[in-house]
Amino acid sequence: MRITHSRISHLLAAFAAAIIALPPTLPIVASPAMEKLFFILKSKGSLTQDEYDMLVAAMRADEKSSPAPASAPASGSSSGLGQRLAKTESKIESLENVISNTRGQVEEFSKITDNTSPATMSKADLDVLLADKWYERLKLKGYVQTRLYSLLGDDDVPGAHQANDPFVSDTQSMGIRRGRLTFSGDVTNHLYLYAQMDMFATNVNSAGGTGTNVLQARDMYADISLDPAREFRARIGLSKVPYGFTNLQSSQNRLALERPDALNSAVEGERDMGAYLIWAPYIIRERFKNIVKMGLRGSGDYGLLNVGVYNGSGINNNDNNGKMHYIAHAAYPFEFDNGQFLEIGASFYTGQFKPGTTAIVGTTPTVHPNGVLDQRTAVNVVLYPQPFGIEAEWTFGKGPQLSNDMKSITTNSLEGGYIQACYRHVFPNQSELIPFVRLQQFDGARKFAANAPKMRVNEVAFGLRYIPYPELEMSLIYSNGTRTNTTDNPAAAGTRYRDVNVSYIGLQAQINF
Repeated sequence: MRITHSRISHLLAAFAAAIIALPPTLPIVASPAMEKLFFILKSKGSLTQDEYDMLVAAMRADEKSSPAPASAPASGSSSGLGQRLAKTESKIESLENVISNTRGQVEEFSKITDNTSPATMSKADLDVLLADKWYERLKLKGYVQTRLYSLLGDDDVPGAHQANDPFVSDTQSMGIRRGRLTFSGDVTNHLYLYAQMDMFATNVNSAGGTGTNVLQARDMYADISLDPAREFRARIGLSKVPYGFTNLQSSQNRLALERPDALNSAVEGERDMGAYLIWAPYIIRERFKNIVKMGLRGSGDYGLLNVGVYNGSGINNNDNNGKMHYIAHAAYPFEFDNGQFLEIGASFYTGQFKPGTTAIVGTTPTVHPNGVLDQRTAVNVVLYPQPFGIEAEWTFGKGPQLSNDMKSITTNSLEGGYIQACYRHVFPNQSELIPFVRLQQFDGARKFAANAPKMRVNEVAFGLRYIPYPELEMSLIYSNGTRTNTTDNPAAAGTRYRDVNVSYIGLQAQINF
């Protein structure tokens, strides 16, 4: 944040200048050690290059102009030296008090946002800290995920396809999966803005087709605080649909490379245009934020209770039936006396979904103009890795599905979920190693695919994530299982969408900034 950086820089510069300006007879004098201190402060971003150059030049000029200290001060000058020392100590004490107060303000400023929701600070504190130009309070962050896949078994594995990862196929093996850039921050004490773009998005259109890498808006919403304590919020715009846990967890924090199909098939892309009313007490909001800040890979602050409406047509797709989806989400993070976190949650939505259709087996399936019933429930439990962790989530309900004769799309039952276990080991140098295993299963239709074909998934994956330092995370995963290729287009009567057995090894380098 520019306001914080500027204040710290000016205080450090003033403190350093005061030290340089001290009389040469005092114990504190300019030295190579001081020059090294300036260099360290510049490297950490506390000093700009111009400030560093100015201080070093002043220090060196002072060294050249200062006379050599007397070998032994006269006895009559002892009282004068004592007075100068007393004054200098008083100035240093005053500077220390200022720096101490500033450090406290910096710590408070860090509470403004964790990039998932607005601050939990009081209105009075925010008024003080945000008394400046609003654009100086926006935070910029992002990440890039570069992946390399190798299919195992047959060289081409015809029909290999993963709905939410285009690089798992027999035609492509390497590329940038995500290139995210985010702007967020409390622009006033009652308004929080969040905007995220993806420079390498793969768009899923209303007909179920996918495009190549495109620049795409992923989020563009505002949170409006409805009370001084900032416990009630209204969220309006393009944002994540609050369904389940894994859909809300950022891809930057997820251990497996992609989300499980059972949950992600409810809202591919995880986002839609909507409006939500969110509530959580202060202590619960702080707990959600702390889980993320501690590196436990939480989902962020989406409230203890969250209710709202959304289009239901998917990210960046216009509503195609004039029918809204209605949703309710609840999540509660327990914190035990030993510091262990356990979260339980449940979600429910209902609406009418109209799938896209295309010609198949000589005809085009029919679907009601208003769509068909789309209704799901999800329950989850998360024991955060301290050091052992477990995630489990299950969803069930009804949704659009292509009929057996492939002539119409009606409502059918569905269910599925996943369970994941991991162990988080933090080394003395703060690097991390997290081995994990995940099993997932889904028996239902992929409503966002053309014609909403029935989809079967049964997979197991083993992986490792190594974090040598916060800016770099390396992931290695092996996956084996069977899944339906929903991009097939059966051309003759009697044919079906293929179930393909696929094994692959995936490697990902994630750059955080």
